[in-house]
Amino acid sequence: QVTLVESGGGLVQPGDSLKLSCALSGRSLSRYAMGWLRQAPGKEREFVGSITWTGLTSTIYADSVKGRFTITRDYVKREMYLHMTNLKAEDTAVYTCASDLRQSNSTTAWEYWGQGTQVTVSP
Repeated sequence: QVTLVESGGGLVQPGDSLKLSCALSGRSLSRYAMGWLRQAPGKEREFVGSITWTGLTSTIYADSVKGRFTITRDYVKREMYLHMTNLKAEDTAVYTCASDLRQSNSTTAWEYWGQGTQVTVSP
């Protein structure tokens, strides 16, 4: 069984930075990719970014966050991070981490999902 647990969400002001964490527990997910998705109230789920878990690092980002958000990983701690900078009101959403054998920009094709953490960007 695999469990993904997000943390680090909160209330920040526009222009602030925030780092989300996704802790992986359970069996190894070597060769799996991991990703971040978000869903704002009343809106459809949106792909944020993804990263390969092993081997040569490969990242994919949504255009809406490119240049502001960065995904990194820590093999030893078995964690993935979403470093968010220059946050905007439109970044307000529940952020969820997910994992799957294939790295993609899909909003649904992920085998394992976390529960999500709320990020609110407001003056």
